[in-house]
Amino acid sequence: MVELSPANRGLYKQAFAGDTLNTAIYAIRTAGKSINTSYITAVGNDHFSDRMIDFFQSENINSQWVVRLADKLPGLYSIELDQYGERSFSYWRNNSAARALFSHGLEEHQVAELAESFDLYYLSGISLAILDDHSRSLLKQVLIRARERGARVAYDSNYRPRLWKSKAEAQAVTLEFLALTDIALVTFDDEQALFDDQSVSQTLSRLSSVGEVVIKQGSEGCTIVHNQNTVYVPTTPVSEVIDTTSAGDSFNGGYLARRMLDDTPEVAAAFAHKLAGTVIQYKGAIIPEAVTSQLLEIETSC
Repeated sequence: MVELSPANRGLYKQAFAGDTLNTAIYAIRTAGKSINTSYITAVGNDHFSDRMIDFFQSENINSQWVVRLADKLPGLYSIELDQYGERSFSYWRNNSAARALFSHGLEEHQVAELAESFDLYYLSGISLAILDDHSRSLLKQVLIRARERGARVAYDSNYRPRLWKSKAEAQAVTLEFLALTDIALVTFDDEQALFDDQSVSQTLSRLSSVGEVVIKQGSEGCTIVHNQNTVYVPTTPVSEVIDTTSAGDSFNGGYLARRMLDDTPEVAAAFAHKLAGTVIQYKGAIIPEAVTSQLLEIETSC
């Protein structure tokens, strides 16, 4: 999506971001050339869409699966920050190209090919919320086929009430796709809002059929269940929080990349906390690449 964030004196800075895009970028920055990462979406034929694809490529994202739709535009959102760095959003995406990815974008043979193309598929509740029922059904078939051949699916519920017709619809769709999930990366605040969970143990109970579960608990760290073992991984303290926009997304990217590189869940989460802790000390969803490179150099030297 096109991102507008406050700069100064009433001016806004324009960038590109979005939950799954943020995760893809931080995964690439973490793993480098060790993994090949593609982004699957639809954009328009406008100037912003041109620049968006250029941005994907500048971040080493394979744009082969980016579909262009002549009568659509990319979505847009603006960020407002309070004094504690907590963010609120305004969205303009009801007619975004991404909503039409399956209905008007991908051809039938491309949908079939999509199911055969990757070792790991990552999606979020926002990915599902913007799709119509038929598009969700096609996506579900892609994931079923992919898992049949041994691929894994990672999912972050990332609940945004305004994107759904009702809470009941969000619950039903979330549970439907969690049944196809191998790695659940959920935020406890979202689980409270969506399922009225009162404790992390309630969330873990509902996700007991998922092989690998990470429950993000903000500054309190995360709880991981893998191979029936439960471990708590604390966060890395930071001196100042500037912008929490991409905290969870960067965590997901760092975690998934390190797991793809065969780190244990505990080691992957410890790194992901460091990455997220770095990201929230800068404005915007995507921080300067030099900063993440420096973090990786420090990690490598330890």
